[in-house]
Amino acid sequence: MNKTELKNIEALIHQEIENTQISINNLEELTQPIAPENAIGRVSRMDAINNKSVNDAALHKANQKLKNLQITLSNLHEPEFGICAKCKNTIPIGRIMLMPHSRFCVNCAS
Repeated sequence: MNKTELKNIEALIHQEIENTQISINNLEELTQPIAPENAIGRVSRMDAINNKSVNDAALHKANQKLKNLQITLSNLHEPEFGICAKCKNTIPIGRIMLMPHSRFCVNCAS
């Protein structure tokens, strides 16, 4: 991988980290506890609780993505960056640009 590709990947990772942090902040607002004193009705309360659980799952996934992106950023200049952790083949640059936090090639990821 050449220096230009690494710079592009680094810029992409920084942008992904920023976007993911914004998503996390939004999801944290949506996952606030539902106060029992709010008179929203039984069906509406059940719907709100269901939405909260969906947002909790999305928040967990976004936090994991943020951790993976930060790890990828710290490993960007390591010799094994861009090498599949399972099969040790080179990960195509297109996959890295699409999913910079992925440690596996398409075949090993599935």
